[in-house]
Amino acid sequence: MEKVTIPTPCQQQLNHYCKKWKNDKKLENYRMQEQSLNKLFHELLPLNNDISEILIKSSVLNDFYSTNIFTIYPVAKKIQSLDIDKYLKEGDADLVMDIKNVTINGKNKNFYSFATKYYSHHDAMNHPIYDAYVDKVLRHFRHKDKFYSFKNEDLKDYCQFKRTLIEFQHYYKINCTLKDLDRYLWLLGKAFFNKYKSIP
Repeated sequence: MEKVTIPTPCQQQLNHYCKKWKNDKKLENYRMQEQSLNKLFHELLPLNNDISEILIKSSVLNDFYSTNIFTIYPVAKKIQSLDIDKYLKEGDADLVMDIKNVTINGKNKNFYSFATKYYSHHDAMNHPIYDAYVDKVLRHFRHKDKFYSFKNEDLKDYCQFKRTLIEFQHYYKINCTLKDLDRYLWLLGKAFFNKYKSIP
């Protein structure tokens, strides 16, 4: 991993990036997309038993987050088959691992990032989103500060990923929701690991 100088995580840094999320005009499109998804998932189509409704939510999520699923219908069918609403109420994080594996044209596909996003949008305060930027930031600080011992592949196991974020919070004494931590890490990754840098 190339050497990058990133400010050490702390409450002040988190507050700085949370403020940036709320006020930076360059991030307005992301804020509006999130607001639209919240309306879609919580007000307009909160349940997951009607295939047409799941298809709408999956398609919008796939588009907004650029998760590059080129045929979304099999994913929607998989979600419908899992009868996920009862598991969502229980906060069953294993659901992500069930959603991520989809067979398309006889080939097994792993849509882990999408699965975390679909799951998170039902309860964002408690269920973080996996993203490549977040992954890079966590691995960077594991190397730099050894805040927690984990393997790279552990971040692709949702329960382990969530545990890593909680350990990150504890180590750096950051008090926030998992959603705020999610945003902070994403913005940090976008600022320091994006070849089209802009945000710091």
